[in-house]
This record gives sequence, C-alpha cells and structure tokens, in this order.
Amino acid sequence: MSAPLRSRALAAAATALCLGLTASACASSGSGGSGTEGNGKGTITFWDNNGGPDRTPVWKKIIADFEAANPGIKVEYVGIPTKDVQQKYDTAAAGGGLPDVGGVGTAYLADLAAQGVLEPLDDRLATSSLNGKIIKSFEDIVRSSGTSDKLFAVPTSANLGTIWYRTDLFQAAGLQPPTTWDAFYAAAQKLTDPAHNHFGFTIRGGAGSVAQALEMMYAQSGVDTFWNGDTTTVNDPRNVAALEKYVGLYKKATPSADVNNDYTKMVAQFDNGDIGMMQHNLGSYQNHIDTLGKDKIDGVPLPSSAPGSPRTAVSNPVDGIGLFKTSKNKEAAWKFIEFAASHTENSYWNEKAGSIPANTDAATDSWIKDSKPTQVAQQAMNDPNTKIVQLPYYLPEWNSASKAEMEPVFQKLLLGQVSAKDFCDQFAEKLNKAQADWKQRNGKG
Repeated sequence: MSAPLRSRALAAAATALCLGLTASACASSGSGGSGTEGNGKGTITFWDNNGGPDRTPVWKKIIADFEAANPGIKVEYVGIPTKDVQQKYDTAAAGGGLPDVGGVGTAYLADLAAQGVLEPLDDRLATSSLNGKIIKSFEDIVRSSGTSDKLFAVPTSANLGTIWYRTDLFQAAGLQPPTTWDAFYAAAQKLTDPAHNHFGFTIRGGAGSVAQALEMMYAQSGVDTFWNGDTTTVNDPRNVAALEKYVGLYKKATPSADVNNDYTKMVAQFDNGDIGMMQHNLGSYQNHIDTLGKDKIDGVPLPSSAPGSPRTAVSNPVDGIGLFKTSKNKEAAWKFIEFAASHTENSYWNEKAGSIPANTDAATDSWIKDSKPTQVAQQAMNDPNTKIVQLPYYLPEWNSASKAEMEPVFQKLLLGQVSAKDFCDQFAEKLNKAQADWKQRNGKG
C-alpha cells in the first residue's frame, strides 16, 4: 500500500496500520489501553523528533536539568532523525511501543491525531503554570493541524522562511542585503561565475524541495491564502509565474548538482563553498555560524511580493511535545512537558536551535536581540501586515503528497521535463481531492 493510501486509511478508520513494519524497531513504554496517570515518579521514555548532533546534546541538557529538579523521575532519551519520525510513530502505533512523551510537529500531527494515540492537553494546560504562557498563534496552529480543535501538543517553537546570505561575498560585490525580490535575483546573477565555481544561490532539489518551493512561490506571488473555497491556490497563475522564476535559477545561478540537494547537502554546499545565498528556515543558523563565523552570515525573511505590500509567509510546522495515551505514567510525562516548555528551558532550546520560542517569557530574552535573524523573523511573524498562508497540515495526505509524490516531479521540473504549470496542476489535483475527502469524512460537505 502506498504512503497516501495508508494515510487515507488511517484517517478514515482512525486505526493504527503499519504494513511490513514491526514494533521491535521502536523503544517501548507499554502498549494498548488508555494508559494510567501513575504516581508521578519512575521512568518515562522521550522521543526526540529531530535527533542528531545538533539537537541531541540540547535535549540531554534539558533532561539532566529535569532529573535534577525531579529526583524521582528518570527520562530515557531516544533520538530519531526527523526524516524517520513519522514512520517510527506509525510503526509503534500499529504494533505497540509508543513513548510516554515525544516531539510532535504539526506537519504530521493530523496523522497521529487520526490514529487516536495522543492525549488532549487542554485540561492539563488550563491548570498548569504554562497556562497563558504559550503564544496563542502557535496554539492555534497546533489546534488547526489536528483532526479537531483539541490541543494535542504543547508548542515549543516556530520557524520562518529565511534567505541566508554571505555578508563577505555581498560586501565584496558591492551588494545590499536581499530584502527585495529584485535585489535577490540581481545578487544571484552577479555572484555567479561558473568558471570559478562561484554561484549566487543553491536550490533544494531533493528531499524537502517542495516545502521550500511553496515558500518561495507564495512570498513572491502575494497570494495570501492556501484555499479559494475548497480549491487550492497552488496553481494560481501568480504562483505558477513565481515558481517559473524560482526554478529558472537552476544551473544558471546554481550548481547543477543541486537537483539532488537535501537539507544536509544544501547546507554543506553553502557553508563550505563560494555560494552567495540559500533559502531555509531559522533552524540552520547555528550550522552557518559554526562553519562560517557570525561575521560572514546573516539572514532576512523572504521579502514581500512588492515593496510596501504585505508579506505572505507560508506557515512552517510548529514543533511541540505530545503526551501519548498509552503512557503508564502520564503524571510524570506531563511534568516533563511542563518543564521543557517552561521559560528557562524553552529559551535554552530555541537559542541553540535558532528558532522562535513558544513561551511568551522566553520570547523577550536577551539572546533574541543578539540573534538578528531570529529577532527579525519574530518581528515579521508578529507584524499585523504579515499574512500567514496556513498549509493544510490537517490533511492526512499532506505529507505524502508534498513529499513522496511531488518531490520527484519537482526534480523533473528542474530538469525541464515538466513545466511549472504541469507541476502546480498535478499538485493541486491531489490537494483538491484530499480536501474533498477530508470534508466528506468529517461531515463538512
């Protein structure tokens, strides 16, 4: 069964299916039933949904702080690479072995909510020290991303599309920061010298390419909503034109190898070569600093469609922490969520990640003032003139359509085998059907 068919089955039946996978691959903290509150002590298992050399040390520090403050609780850490996390959750939901608590991003929240494996956290939050301390817009995105208006994860961070640029290369070329689209395209052209392996931009052509293309499309087109009624705006002529201009950079102002770029390759190529710009979110800031140094890198939010017009920003997934229904120690697991989302710990995590903190107290900490890209992104998100284009994370088919199904088509687009209109029309057809199916399942037709 294909990924999209599996997702539709999960949403329609709200049952856990996992074909060809076994629970033995997952850490276990008990399975079946609805779990228990426990006595607030003992061992809990935490799955980090972005495990790796950048994030694992941060979580281990938070866990150490938590265990010191709660000597009766031990946290078992399991780091899962972000590309594998949804499959891991699906596997564990089907065969048993979900953690007590885990990182949950809104990009796959609908899938987990449809399976009924997450505990609604509204009542717990209402009586918690966190009540009123989480940025409301982040909560709203989490609620709208599930299968109901329930809060299935406590938000911890958010992101915004960013154009990273090499300040040293810009200064040497006499260029201004790319704060307008005209400046962006002019810089991409001026900084390109293929004979010396210099390029103005590096494009993401491999895994994760469609998400970044959507950001570039909507930011340039000014289209400020994802749906026009029940029809997606992905293939709006303004978006098609924006996509044509964006992919037109390929091989003209980018390396030809970019067609296979995933996140890791893109960042490595940008940080270690003579490339002027790349587009990603705030999460790559620390990587750039570690390699280039703070004086050679800066970032600006994606510009508005025209100077003076409202900024249209595609919603990046809000990250959060969820409590799983099968936990045998929900009281201890909730204590960990409260601790991780508290002022000090949430501030620490987001400072290391370069993301926008969800805790309202953390959002005003001094490190944000010292991190210009994060500060500017936070200001852009809070600007009433910024229009956030909410991606339909609530659709169980969203992940499969925007990744496994359309990323190979995006590569064909870069290679000139399909047109921008063909790409957008194919994507729109999948999304319109998914939206119609979702409305029918949920009695909204």
